[in-house]
Amino acid sequence: MHRILIIEDDPRVSALLRRGLEEEGFAVAHAPDGLQGREMALQNDYDALIVDVMLPALDGLTLCKHFRKARPRLPILMLTALGATDDKVSGLDAGADDYLVKPFEMRELVARIRALLRRYAERPEPGGALLTFNGLEMNLDTLTVRREGREIRLTPKEFKLLEYFLRNPNRVLTRAEIAENVWGIHFDTGTNFIDVYINYLRNKVDKGFAQKLIHTRPGMGFILKVE
Repeated sequence: MHRILIIEDDPRVSALLRRGLEEEGFAVAHAPDGLQGREMALQNDYDALIVDVMLPALDGLTLCKHFRKARPRLPILMLTALGATDDKVSGLDAGADDYLVKPFEMRELVARIRALLRRYAERPEPGGALLTFNGLEMNLDTLTVRREGREIRLTPKEFKLLEYFLRNPNRVLTRAEIAENVWGIHFDTGTNFIDVYINYLRNKVDKGFAQKLIHTRPGMGFILKVE
């Protein structure tokens, strides 16, 4: 039985989540604020977290950043009333694996939690892997990236996006494919968060280098390629 921690200050929402998840066979715990949620998540062995953004004592974005350092393999679904692209980017950039806007369908939330659990179960532990492409180097043990010897600092989501490119060089990756394999979600054509992250990555990986590696294929997607 998978154990889920809900960090949510709204009693009505937390009760709805607990009831819906327990009906699907999950064991559920609840924390009403960020500080208690942080303590519970670090002291207990949960399989996934559901974290609200607007929390008393300690906000959800700060929590996500903390958990990503302390528990890098703990799946996090961020739950919030904020739905703009910038808000989604902020949540994902803080370390959340997925993002669901209130009001939500319980069936969709359960499906996303299960997808996150599958992704983490299938993901191998770091084991000395080194990914390289034309002077770009990613060390999966130390979680560092260098290009031609210069260190490139990436956020957790930028790192995962670049890892996917490095595992699939010289191949056009569609937005839907990136959303599914990097974020574990179905691509929402009404948002441009993937394009936003591609621009972030370009500014760090390609800026200052004569040879550009990340290219756009209009109407198709993106490709890591030497041109």
